[in-house]
Amino acid sequence: VQLVESGGGSVQPGGSLRLSCAASGDIFSINAMGWHRQAPGKQRELVAGITSGGSTMYGDSVKGRFTISGDNAKNTVTLQMSNLRPEDSAVYYCNAVRVTTRNGDTDPEVWGQGTLVTVSS
Repeated sequence: VQLVESGGGSVQPGGSLRLSCAASGDIFSINAMGWHRQAPGKQRELVAGITSGGSTMYGDSVKGRFTISGDNAKNTVTLQMSNLRPEDSAVYYCNAVRVTTRNGDTDPEVWGQGTLVTVSS
């Protein structure tokens, strides 16, 4: 199972970006997907997550500005980021929790390679 992120880039403060992540492989089910980020010199932190049932959670710093959505049928997750701030600059990582393949194997967590978001004037 692999996760591939897309949509990172550079934007001015106040701007918007949309990140997408697609899981590929012989997937039967995924419990949850989400986004974390890591800025230079800082720990990786949760940005947003969504369960297969549609429940969402957000990090305090992004509430009201970011929106996560998912498509269970396509095994994709999208993060719409608005009103971006310089402190949102980081490498954003997609992850999938409890991924079960059609042959019955379960991976507790899968991570993507990350996509860089830079917010600067």
